[in-house]
Amino acid sequence: MSLTRAAVRPAAVRRKVEAWLAERDDSDAIVLHARPEWTDEPVLTVGDTPVRIVPCPTPIAARAALADRAAYEKLVLLTDLTDMELGDGLLTHVSMQKGRSVDPWDVVTQVFGGQVRLDSTLVRTGRWVADALTDLAPVEGWAPPAGLILTRDHALRHLAGAVLGLDPDELDGAGLLQWSTDARTQLRFADLPTEWTDGIAVFLAEVAGPVAVPVLAAVRAGHGIDAIPLGLLAGVLRPRDVEPRPDVELVVARTRLEPRFGGARLTEAQATAFGEATEAWIYRALDGDDAVRHDAHRMLRRAEEIAAEIDIAGRLAASALLPAGFTQRMRAFGAAVRLAVPVAGAGPAAELIERAQDRLAEVEAHRSADRPRVETARMAVRLLRWLAVPEGPAPATILDAVHRQVRADGWVDRARLDVFAGDVDQEVAQAYRLLHAAVDARRARHDRQFAELLQDMTGAEREPGALLRVEDVLDRVVRPVLDGGRRVLMLVLDGMGTAAGIEIADSLGRSGVWTELTPGGGPRTGVLAALPTVTQVNRCSLFSGRIAVGDRGAELRAFREQFPGSVLLHKSDLRTPAGQAVDPEVAAAIADPAVPLVAAVINTIDDALDRSDPGTTEWSTDTVNGLRDLLAVAQDRVVVLVSDHGHVVDRGTEAVLLPADSSENRWRPATGEPGDGELLFRGSRVALAEGKAILPWREELRYGPRKAGYHGGAAPAEAVIPLLLFAVHDENAVPGWAGAPVSSPEWWREPLRPTAGEATSREAAQPENRRSVRRAARPAVQDEGLFDLPAPTAAPAPPEPPAAADPATVLVDALLASPVYADRRGTRAPLSDERVAAMVATLIAGNGRAALETLATRAGVPVHRVTGTFTVLRRLLQVEGYPVLSLDPDGRTAKLDIALMVEQFGLEAP
Repeated sequence: MSLTRAAVRPAAVRRKVEAWLAERDDSDAIVLHARPEWTDEPVLTVGDTPVRIVPCPTPIAARAALADRAAYEKLVLLTDLTDMELGDGLLTHVSMQKGRSVDPWDVVTQVFGGQVRLDSTLVRTGRWVADALTDLAPVEGWAPPAGLILTRDHALRHLAGAVLGLDPDELDGAGLLQWSTDARTQLRFADLPTEWTDGIAVFLAEVAGPVAVPVLAAVRAGHGIDAIPLGLLAGVLRPRDVEPRPDVELVVARTRLEPRFGGARLTEAQATAFGEATEAWIYRALDGDDAVRHDAHRMLRRAEEIAAEIDIAGRLAASALLPAGFTQRMRAFGAAVRLAVPVAGAGPAAELIERAQDRLAEVEAHRSADRPRVETARMAVRLLRWLAVPEGPAPATILDAVHRQVRADGWVDRARLDVFAGDVDQEVAQAYRLLHAAVDARRARHDRQFAELLQDMTGAEREPGALLRVEDVLDRVVRPVLDGGRRVLMLVLDGMGTAAGIEIADSLGRSGVWTELTPGGGPRTGVLAALPTVTQVNRCSLFSGRIAVGDRGAELRAFREQFPGSVLLHKSDLRTPAGQAVDPEVAAAIADPAVPLVAAVINTIDDALDRSDPGTTEWSTDTVNGLRDLLAVAQDRVVVLVSDHGHVVDRGTEAVLLPADSSENRWRPATGEPGDGELLFRGSRVALAEGKAILPWREELRYGPRKAGYHGGAAPAEAVIPLLLFAVHDENAVPGWAGAPVSSPEWWREPLRPTAGEATSREAAQPENRRSVRRAARPAVQDEGLFDLPAPTAAPAPPEPPAAADPATVLVDALLASPVYADRRGTRAPLSDERVAAMVATLIAGNGRAALETLATRAGVPVHRVTGTFTVLRRLLQVEGYPVLSLDPDGRTAKLDIALMVEQFGLEAP
């Protein structure tokens, strides 16, 4: 009797026919034992041979098929009859005179080359594997295994790879995510039998890890093309590095995401791995070519759309990738700045500044951050820290006021120009507006103090003393360098104020070629401009060596009288022909040993006051036309960077236009009384208006037509000229000058951190726990009353308990006294104990972190030696290769592992 047989798959029949035809026997028919059912095309073409498939439930049907066979066709008889039931007479007309079984695993062996044995684990996986491998086999068959055993991993890797359109070796999380971007291959996967997709999904979870589960769940739910956006959102709803705490809204948000996975609830491991994998995919895509970056941005936009659809957009601040997350972080930062801005003249609270610093760190960590907006945010935090610094007494002399502008307020100007430019987000912009107003109020006090001291000096015709005036630069700065045997390139950057000078000096320092020099290796100094602070006065005075007024011709005549054989170049002299960055005659003059001084006027900054936006331009060797090229051909000269005056930028809607008898922008003849924000200046250093003019000290005032920036007034941003000296790798190039220290103030580079005492006091419940500050009693001086009777003596106060030793000092002392340190100290490059102590104490006080420039400042190291000194200290502390001291990825921050230092040097933990 016939047997109950399984239906045969068309692919299996084709493979059996291929094997039969490869035997090259002379038979025209073959019997395959299978259920006599066939729903596919009745004729297969195998190679060039047509093969007809005929279901034969009875012997008669088989005989009829043989009788009806066309001469050009081969014949396949599908029957569930036994060979006995078919009979010998019929079998004599078929291949091998017997029927052949259709064992799916035999077919699998065939499609893998025919010379393999099946691993039992593959067979136990299920019949579906054999059917899938047979149906989906390439025309040339599957790649055979390396050995004789066809393993489950080899078979399923090739099967899954074919289904997903991936290389078998790319079946990992990244490969699955890449597959999810292809809708066509997803549809092909969805069209497969459920048993196949389930089996493939189980295998993918094994080889690709937990990422496979949510990706395939999204595909089955019809959201596969959104797998990467969904992964980003899954990561947002599983924030890392956050202490777990009950959050009902977060649980609800996760629930709203579940329908996108067909209702599946992801485990913590699956969601975390999914989020990390999708972030990694985005990171790689953002670093790719334009097309790939476009795909990444499309995925980010889609994630935000889905978040809005399911009402979880408010959680996107947790994302370090989504643009909406950056927006939310910026708004949180703006809110923190708004709270930290002081009111009624009080300084901002330290804890509010620390909160703003924390929000800034979150903004900086965002991968999709708008870098110019982040830089403005950094400037805002710097200004908050500056506002927290006590003002101290007003400067006593104009020299003190000049130094305040060069060493502190010029840095404030650099930051507030960015904050004034603002932010595109209205919430952040409002915070910046409040901050700018607070900064402006303090700077206005400084500006008035400066202007009043300038008025006093100018009117009283006071001698300059140590103060450098614009007419003194050639005699007191340039000539001593020439007398020392060094040639000079003096670059006059028309309109360069202290803020622009800071930026340009920074760009030269970053080049690694130029070493900045300062008087005695101390802080930078500046130059006082003549009045009004306009070009025709100050540039002519600079080149004349006295107060003078004149044009280019007057400048040339005065310069040649003082420095015969030297060269002065103006804008037209610096123009170059095609293909040449420096005019050949200019390059020859700079290279000529017989030309002691080459001076060049570069007008880029001053030109920007008319034609562009000097407030938002970052001035550097790249943005000042010709500066980089001139420096490149002048490396054997000492370079003096100076200006003729600074400038103030237009204040937009805050600007105030005052009537005047002239069209000058920032000064007017003294035909009336000075008003609010103005002062009357008279004296020999007032070179116009017959030595008597009214100049504004408030930056927002002007008299002439609107421009991008102005000069002529008495604000320190206009009247203080930066003075910068550089030499190539030679800190001893100029007698009396040495390698410059770190120029930035501490509030510029160091975040505000609570000390251990402050942290403790914040946790205290009672306000009386706060520390009180006691002033030491000042001894009486003789002129306070030599013959006065002594005041009644108060009862002696009880002795105060001895102050607790500073933990940082104790730890540093223990480090320097340790045997391990003494042993390493003798074998490493010399670094004084005082500098080691200063730097390690700074790091300990900063909870293990400090900017390299701060370390240099505390240790008295010139800025150009910062990196080398840090390297020596790192070698000194790095016992047995352990990273006690390291450099942060930002390249600017040192990190001290205090616990590891204590362990390696055998110290007692503080």
